[in-house]
Amino acid sequence: MIPEIAWFGALCDDDYEYLGVPDPSLQSSWPHCRDIVLTADSLGYDNVLLPSGYTLGIDAVAFAGGIAPQLTQMHLLVAVRMGEMWVPQLARQLATLDHMCGGRLTVNIISSDIPGETLESGPRYQRTLEWMQVLRAFMDGESVSYRGEFLQLELDPPRICRGGQAPPFYFGGFSEAAKDVAAREADVFLTWPDTVEAVGAICREMQDRAAGYGRELLVGLRTHVIVRESEEEAKEAARRLVSKLDPETGEAIRRRSLDATSVGVQRQAQLRELADDEGYVEPNLWTGIGRARSGAGAALVGSATQIRDKIDAYREAGVSAFILSGYPHIDECRRFAELVLGDLEHAPLKPRL
Repeated sequence: MIPEIAWFGALCDDDYEYLGVPDPSLQSSWPHCRDIVLTADSLGYDNVLLPSGYTLGIDAVAFAGGIAPQLTQMHLLVAVRMGEMWVPQLARQLATLDHMCGGRLTVNIISSDIPGETLESGPRYQRTLEWMQVLRAFMDGESVSYRGEFLQLELDPPRICRGGQAPPFYFGGFSEAAKDVAAREADVFLTWPDTVEAVGAICREMQDRAAGYGRELLVGLRTHVIVRESEEEAKEAARRLVSKLDPETGEAIRRRSLDATSVGVQRQAQLRELADDEGYVEPNLWTGIGRARSGAGAALVGSATQIRDKIDAYREAGVSAFILSGYPHIDECRRFAELVLGDLEHAPLKPRL
């Protein structure tokens, strides 16, 4: 199928010229993040991820409300943590956003701990499952009579949801509990950068898991990208990006995330250990970004032709959506659009799966 090509909104204080060296002009703020999103919209990207953090950056839902009326064509992928807001009000909030952006809302479901509490993985994913089920029902305009471990609720949907349809739910996670939730309730499973072979394996696994529940599931790849006119220029840009990185600073950045000990983060660390002396674990897949970032910790690095070929390889492996980012985000957003995006057939995933 035709892939979705999305960019990253960097609401979570994750924008640098030199990785690990804060720049006040690139710090998460309304003007800066607005400019990233409007740039992606003007260049023809299909969607933009608005990440969610507590201690870092600005709020994704509030930001989405401000930016939605300014967009001309792009979807919004708004990250929300399950359990952080009472689910009937969350449904009302998201339905309002969907109206504001003309039905182009997509939702990134986050199952991380809520700030100030810690739950074991099993109960946390059970709460996420219940929130997803009830949220979808409300946004489909259905009345809810639900008795779960975390939710006991009998309620009609708010007026703004009646007659509506839930936007696609994007969801990622690599533990057994996370994969089961994704297979049961997600529309798009998000995976992190890995070898083409490993990404293909997770695509097949997740599609088989979903089929076991009588469902279909698309797979998206969340990765960074560094593209230049030539491979050597791209590799030099990668070296420059980490040229001022202090190892202790990188470690602190990795550990400040709420999901810093997750299965997915551990796999990103393993990739760095498997990489060669320059940080490449396979051609055009560079793990150096993970030295100062929790979560997606690798980048596609190469010439325009190499990046297109790499994207095609992931597509053949089963990937239907790509959520890309680069440093600084506006610069790389423009560069990728100029060198690659125009030669890729791409389109938003079906608004309602």
